[in-house]
Amino acid sequence: MERSGTADLPLHGGQVPWWLADRMTLLGTAIVENVVHHYGTSAFISRLADPFWFHALGSVMGMDWHSSGITTSVLGALKRGLNPRSQELGIYVCGGRGRHSRNTPDELRTYADRIGLDGDSLVRSSRLAARVDNNAIADGFRLYLHGFVVTASGEWTIVQQGMNGASGMARRYHWHSAAVQNFVNEPHSGIVGEHQGVIMNLVDAQAGPAQQALLGTVHELPDVTLQTVRKLVMPSHHDVRASNVDLKRLGAVLAAAYEREFHDFASLLLLEKLGPRTLQSLALVAEVVHGTPTRFSDPARFSFAHGGKDGHPFPVPLQTYDETIKVLRSSLEAAKLGHTEKIDGIRRLDRFVRAIEESNAPRADFAATVARDHAISGSIGGRTVGSKPRHSRDRNRQLSLF
Repeated sequence: MERSGTADLPLHGGQVPWWLADRMTLLGTAIVENVVHHYGTSAFISRLADPFWFHALGSVMGMDWHSSGITTSVLGALKRGLNPRSQELGIYVCGGRGRHSRNTPDELRTYADRIGLDGDSLVRSSRLAARVDNNAIADGFRLYLHGFVVTASGEWTIVQQGMNGASGMARRYHWHSAAVQNFVNEPHSGIVGEHQGVIMNLVDAQAGPAQQALLGTVHELPDVTLQTVRKLVMPSHHDVRASNVDLKRLGAVLAAAYEREFHDFASLLLLEKLGPRTLQSLALVAEVVHGTPTRFSDPARFSFAHGGKDGHPFPVPLQTYDETIKVLRSSLEAAKLGHTEKIDGIRRLDRFVRAIEESNAPRADFAATVARDHAISGSIGGRTVGSKPRHSRDRNRQLSLF
């Protein structure tokens, strides 16, 4: 991985309502299964270490596209969905926010004992990453979230997040075992947070003299991790704007969904007659599964799959969300029985949209696209966190972000 730099993540509180949390678990798990089916667990761990892909994943799952809450909700959804099937998938998610982060060592040792990994080594990596981000980098952010995702082969990604109450900002840090060479020489695969000016970074490549000076009083500094970092910069405004989205790429997705000459063929690729709104969502999900790192430079675009719980760019379309999950799950179940036509169709859909993009497909009309989804929102179950609960149980099933 390459160093990902810094990005603006407004620090937001609030809750994830059950109707979204449950769907995020189902969709997130299905996306991971698709990645593992086509590319293996190592590829998934590598993607998780990329702050751009991580943010696109959260956006396609219907979280607020620019909020720090995306970190908590994505890791929580993956933990709920993947851990019950860790033996089958070979992926285990540890830690979380607050008190859950403190359970990470015990969770790692339990999983390691179960499958024959070196638990003490994993715990050491977890603690060293936390110490580096919390103590060795004096950037004004104090960690409150620590997630550790490990595979049966021992490969891992760490995702941590700190907050700066004075600035109202959060910073996310990504680590990846595959690129770890030195825990004190530019170790992160990604750092996400607003630019704070000059900071003390004791793991910068040029901090050797400072490190040597500290060795006199600190005898146990980290000694192994990542070198390069990709830069993600997120704006603070709530609404999704045209400037946040690659309109040519979004235009290709909309063409495949709504222009008849493309729509019929796109539906055929998945061997079923799908409506345009479902195709729009599936095309973006397919890109999250099959896209290369350069495809995620505008993670806000992926919010056009299932909107956002804050209503930006539009309310979460529950009927479309459920249809997307249904198509993904049915394709995965069929693939387990040896029938790969539908799951391969999702990959072909991604290739088809890219082919449209490379042709003379028009750029998306941003305002018209947002207006259309708002106009049909009521007919496809559009909902936001502020929507009136339909049932009394809605009031009790909430997952806190902070």
